[in-house]
This record gives sequence, C-alpha cells and structure tokens, in this order.
Amino acid sequence: MKVNRKLLFFVGLGALVGIAPIVYAAYRIEQHSASILDLKSLPHKRVGLVLGCSPVLSSGAPNLFFKNRITAAALLFTSKKVDYLLLSGDNHTPTYNEPAAMKSELLHLGIPEDRIILDHAGLSTFDSIVRAKEVFGLSDLCIITQRDHALRAIYIATKNGMEVVAYAAQDVSIFNGARTKIRESLARIRAILDVNVFARKPRYLGPPIQIGEKVETRR
Repeated sequence: MKVNRKLLFFVGLGALVGIAPIVYAAYRIEQHSASILDLKSLPHKRVGLVLGCSPVLSSGAPNLFFKNRITAAALLFTSKKVDYLLLSGDNHTPTYNEPAAMKSELLHLGIPEDRIILDHAGLSTFDSIVRAKEVFGLSDLCIITQRDHALRAIYIATKNGMEVVAYAAQDVSIFNGARTKIRESLARIRAILDVNVFARKPRYLGPPIQIGEKVETRR
C-alpha cells in the first residue's frame, strides 16, 4: 500500500498546530505559578478560597475532586491556617448549587457556619478569582483545589494584581479523572487568552461583601 507522504505531512502538521497551544499554555502556567505549598510551610491567610465543582459525576457516583477539596479545606481550617472559607461555585439553576453542597459537607465536618461564606456566582475559575477581589475585597488569600487547577487559578489571580498561595488537595487518579485533566489542559489556553488578550470580566459582580470581622490569628 502506497503511503501518501503529502497527506501524512499535513496530518502531522495539523496535529502539531493543535498540540502546540496546549504545550505552550502548560509551560507558561507551570512557570508562573510556583506557590503550591504543603501544609507545614503554608503561611496563615485570613481567607481560604475553595473552588467549586460538581459533588457527583454524571453517573451519580461521588466526585473525588469535590470530596478531596472539602477534606483539604476542613484540614486548613482546623490546622488554623485560615480563619474563613469562601466557597465559590456554580449555582446557575435552583437545582444545581455547588457552594451549598460544599457548605453542607463542611458543616458535617464540624466547621462553624459563621466561618463559611458562599459565592453563588463563581461560574468559572476566572469568575471565582476575580469576584474574590472585586466583590469580597480579597487581594491576599489561599486557593484550595487540586494542583493543576490551582496553578491556573494562581496565574489568573496574580495577573489580576492579587498575592496568593495555594494548598493542593489530594489529586485523583488518571483512571478516575482523565476527562477533568483533559479539560484542564484546554482551560489553561483560555486562561492565558482571558488575562492577556480578551481582558475578560466576570459575568456577575455586584455590591461589595465584607467577610466577617478582622479576627486575630488563631493559635
């Protein structure tokens, strides 16, 4: 069978063109976002921003990304690394409410209700980060999510003039989280375009919201 070299060339070129933005975005964000810290070295921050996701998969099974973020958030609070938890996620319909689901789980784990704040308009990672600054007045916080997601969130935050660190929740195996990891690779391209090209703004802003009183660092 004769191989059409010209066809192979264009197929290869197309694949290269398609992969190049993913590789570039991954490199830019990995290089920029080096603030993933372990619990011991993590500095105290007044607020921990927990980035939302669905509590269950389309199959109805528990979402391990969600479960592990909640576990990490509770650990940071009980370890006195944060004083408040801002739960930011999607609540685009009355029956889909990521912040409420996160709050329910954290209350189950013994986190005081008065230390939990909900942001129902975190429709994307970009919206959650920028709303934390523009609506909740936070320019210095700790981001709580899985490592790859946190790197993208840090990139968005620092490009918007924020000083942030992050705590990486336990990751999910490739077998269980392959679709999310592919989506994350593509989302990094969008993040770079959002902050460097489109000058994007969150879909919703609104009046300022103050988070609690300024409490002393808990020892």
